Amino acid sequence: MNESLNLPSLEGRGRGWVALNEEPTAPNGPTHPQPLPSREGSEVRNDWTRAEIAALYDLPFDELMFRAQTVHRTHHAAGQVQLCTLLSIKTGGCPEDCGYCNQSASADTELKASKLMDVRAVLQSAAQARDAGSQRFCMGAAWRNPKDKDMPAIIEMVQGVRQMGMETCMTLGMLTPAQAQQLAEAGLDYYNHNIDTSPEKYAEVITTRTFQDRLDTLDHVREAGINVCCGGIVGMGETRGDRVGFIHALATLPRHPESVPVNALVPVKGTVLGNMLADTPLAKIDDIEFVRTVAVARITMPMSMVRLSAGRESMSEATQALCFLGGANSIFTGDKLLTTGNAGDDKDAALLAKLGLVPMTGEEPMRVAAA
Repeated sequence: MNESLNLPSLEGRGRGWVALNEEPTAPNGPTHPQPLPSREGSEVRNDWTRAEIAALYDLPFDELMFRAQTVHRTHHAAGQVQLCTLLSIKTGGCPEDCGYCNQSASADTELKASKLMDVRAVLQSAAQARDAGSQRFCMGAAWRNPKDKDMPAIIEMVQGVRQMGMETCMTLGMLTPAQAQQLAEAGLDYYNHNIDTSPEKYAEVITTRTFQDRLDTLDHVREAGINVCCGGIVGMGETRGDRVGFIHALATLPRHPESVPVNALVPVKGTVLGNMLADTPLAKIDDIEFVRTVAVARITMPMSMVRLSAGRESMSEATQALCFLGGANSIFTGDKLLTTGNAGDDKDAALLAKLGLVPMTGEEPMRVAAA
């Protein structure tokens, strides 16, 4: 015998509440449910305050997810994830003292320094990435800055990858205006140069260059007409206030980065942060806090691609799913990110299939808008 449910009254709960056994109605009869309007709106802002960003972090989790997904669907295709591949084209021996990096010459790890890869080997790796479904091929060199003698090979790599029909990205350290212009003339699509953390935390992580040095390189890249890929790392022992400052620094740039990679620290023994945090389980960023950071990045930089980067191999499928719900729509595929492990193509394909997500094929919104 079927009995009607004795549901509690929904009176006073505001717009958007519908009883489980009711059809939403319009003046002229039943209609399909409509999404609630975004409280952030669809405009792109560069005047976010730290107080506003902190308030987003403080939202109830379901409300934050709702807002982030609403903003995401305003600007991006739902259910699509951009696949990217990252290759270390010159490993180790870097003179910078970044506390998180095992490629620093000051790190006491077993990583051996190598010379710049042969162009043909790089292009072979790019072809394999393309065949595996990657849309963008990213090349990273462990340099403080590239030397002029290395630029011809770098340019040949960029041109060769572009001829395969893939987007190109480079991360080579700091650039001079002339070097940025060379890369632009070669057709480089993106240049990655992360700010890493908040301006206040920065000097605790790196001492061989300043936060302003990072911003100067970003300016050179912008002035050359190259798209910017810029994000950072969480889980380095920073406070939520530092995470607010990190997002604020990105969201108040004159133009938001086209790509915003969000990394979770992979502590490597022998690095400053790896040694400091290795035996401190509480130093690892909470999964929900990581998801909050992704969602706040999506809301404050609505047209940017938000990429799940390092640290994803240790995340549960549920955490990754929440990140996608919070607006992440780009990942690095493959078994390795520069020198640390990654989930792997097969595992990624299985996860995307389980979640009903598909690889992205179109252009990024910011590039379409700028065309």
